[in-house]
Amino acid sequence: MRRVSVDSVPVGAKLARTVFSSDGGVLLMQGVELKQGYLDLLKKRGIAEIYLDDDLSEGIEVHDVVNETTRNEAVSLVKKIMTGYCFSDTIDVENVKKVVNKIVDELLASDDILYNLTEIKTVDDYTFEHSVSVCILSLITGIGLGMDMAQLRELGLGAILHDIGKLCIPREILKKPSQLTVEEFEEIKKHTVLGYELLKKSGQLYLVSAYIALGHHERYDGSGYPLRLKNEEIQMYSRIVAVADVYDSLTSDRVYRKKLKSHEVYDYITSMGIHHFDPLVVENFVKFVTVYPVGSGVLLNTRERAIVVQHNVKMPTRPLVRIVYDENMKRRSKELDLSQERGVFIVDTCEV
Repeated sequence: MRRVSVDSVPVGAKLARTVFSSDGGVLLMQGVELKQGYLDLLKKRGIAEIYLDDDLSEGIEVHDVVNETTRNEAVSLVKKIMTGYCFSDTIDVENVKKVVNKIVDELLASDDILYNLTEIKTVDDYTFEHSVSVCILSLITGIGLGMDMAQLRELGLGAILHDIGKLCIPREILKKPSQLTVEEFEEIKKHTVLGYELLKKSGQLYLVSAYIALGHHERYDGSGYPLRLKNEEIQMYSRIVAVADVYDSLTSDRVYRKKLKSHEVYDYITSMGIHHFDPLVVENFVKFVTVYPVGSGVLLNTRERAIVVQHNVKMPTRPLVRIVYDENMKRRSKELDLSQERGVFIVDTCEV
């Protein structure tokens, strides 16, 4: 299995993972042969990447940290809340608690909670998919920090609803495909306070969970908003969600920019750890996030192209790879453990 751009998929290729819509429905089922009409449908839905099964990637397994059904149930619920709240005066907190508890249980039951960027996102449904990814990333970090079950549930509940204040922001600003004006950015910043007030008003949410909506854009050096808090003045849950929020945002396509490569975002998060983020949170976050996701294509310093087969926990930048093209783009198949080959290393990600 390998992850590829929809634009480069040949007609007749075999889909390796089911593609879901944000309402939980199936767009295309795993195993289907991709006809041109299917590829056109994916592009129309704003889906830029999918997973393929082929001879290049035979035997490579890509695992999500939570069950696909659970993730899609969560995305569907967030969409229902964030598109329906304006027609109702209550948030379906009980069902949110249930789905967060399910995510927590699946993560705690897993022998390996490495986050591998497996989800397929769409630009139009970014907000809902982002909310669930931030929840999962935050919970993984919380587990790494040794949080107990009650703390994880509080963290997960606030994380999955951290952006709910955006439903009060004009859609034309949220969806603007170009740089925001100063006035528009000030409007966007209001989502923190608005989200906190919405969640507090619900009366069914832990106050510490509601505070995440208020504090997830605060920065460790005091440069954030809305209160310009710094260091330990910022609630721990908000410090965790701040890192998860930035990571998922930068690794996702947005209406106004293309996503960054996973290793670039990893480098950014670690380099900003002493400025914007709590260093302890960053230290635990990066333990559980792959630098080069399994199933992705990488370019080696030898100019060979390879697919990542397995993550290396002790040496994250030196995974096990399968070389599939030599420097002249001739097919080959050879697996190489980069932790044992000090003269060979990854220089970039690429399409294979």
